[in-house]
Amino acid sequence: MPGLIGAGPDEVLVTDTTSVNIFKLAAGAIAMRPERRKIVTELGNFATDLYLLQGLESLLGEAVEVCAVPRDEVISHIDDRTALVLLTHVHFKSGAMWNMTDITQLTHQHGALMLWDLSHSTGAMVVELNQCNVDLAVGCTYKYLNGGPGSPAFMYVSKCHQNQFKQPLTGWIGHARPFDFDDQYQPAAGIKQGLCGTPAVVANAALEVSVDLLLEADLLQVRKKSVAMGNLFIDLIQQHGNWFNISSPVNGQVRGSQVSIIHPAGYAIMQALIARNIIGDFRAPDHLRFGFAPLYLRYVDLWDTVEALADIMTHHIWDCDQFKQHQAVT
Repeated sequence: MPGLIGAGPDEVLVTDTTSVNIFKLAAGAIAMRPERRKIVTELGNFATDLYLLQGLESLLGEAVEVCAVPRDEVISHIDDRTALVLLTHVHFKSGAMWNMTDITQLTHQHGALMLWDLSHSTGAMVVELNQCNVDLAVGCTYKYLNGGPGSPAFMYVSKCHQNQFKQPLTGWIGHARPFDFDDQYQPAAGIKQGLCGTPAVVANAALEVSVDLLLEADLLQVRKKSVAMGNLFIDLIQQHGNWFNISSPVNGQVRGSQVSIIHPAGYAIMQALIARNIIGDFRAPDHLRFGFAPLYLRYVDLWDTVEALADIMTHHIWDCDQFKQHQAVT
């Protein structure tokens, strides 16, 4: 795992969920900047990132102020009152990508800590946490790492912060000597204090196989193919009609490994596509999202997808009750 995100082996821990890890790291960051209370994040970020900061704000009261602003206002709100900046490296809906080096550097100039959510980055591109001097990071393993639904997430704490960082969920497995079953908590040294409850052993074993395979790939080449696939998909969508608007950046250098297109009937259109065994997903209110896993997705798959979309739109196949009935999971 460390080799996929540019971190040292003693800086990364596979544990819990992305949501739980965000809470642990955000709470720990606030404690590391006790003279500050402001957390800056982006409106429209993935919901759990926002919800957990709101929960932390509710729990700690006046000790925390969540400043969630539109994407184009984030930079202007990072100031000398900021304790933490939490951003998702690649936006879950649009695929737009922040410049990790520049944002981290700006955050540090104001004395704040930087927490990156790498859920839509890890395994699809080169990530260099140490090189960018990142303080904290989280990410899931069920997207480009192929860990499967519910697979464990990971957390990163830079070596330079581990002596000061204290996570709030002091579970037994994060104890310095968990099998002593001492009544008093003593944190494990370094990153291991980030552990909380008993690990999901079977899920970790499956994830290990996936990560080992991915480590054999050249991520520079993976990223090169990802950009090329995204560019081709956008070109094909634009060539086959004017049914959709492109939500993702057209410039592949600032786009993650996904492309989102917009249509008011996006949910039904995606269901019609899924019925043909072409699996994308829908993100409310109107985004059809297509992720490109370069290691096993083929260029011909993109052609087939766009041709299927064109057929669905031309013949109004999506416009029936079968595809309009919303399910709990989209």
